[in-house]
Amino acid sequence: MDGFVALYIFMLAAFTGYEVISRVPVILHTPLMSGSNFVHGVVLVGGMIALGQAETPLEQAIGFVAVLLGAANAAGGYVVTERMLAMFKSKEKN
Repeated sequence: MDGFVALYIFMLAAFTGYEVISRVPVILHTPLMSGSNFVHGVVLVGGMIALGQAETPLEQAIGFVAVLLGAANAAGGYVVTERMLAMFKSKEKN
């Protein structure tokens, strides 16, 4: 029965996330996504914990992929934030 509860929670979270994100105005999308870099950091820490406690080669592979994707997601978020902030900087005339 625990598997069905986990599946139910996952489906509910996916539906809620879709509904929330689809209602965000376009002008707020980039600032909200840059603010979600904190969440990506938490995912990265969770992947490192999972990798540290892995015992079988399959668990190690899954943990490694989680750390790799979490790090890429966090780094990409910061790159996007940096580009967004560069758009709003004033251009100095010499």
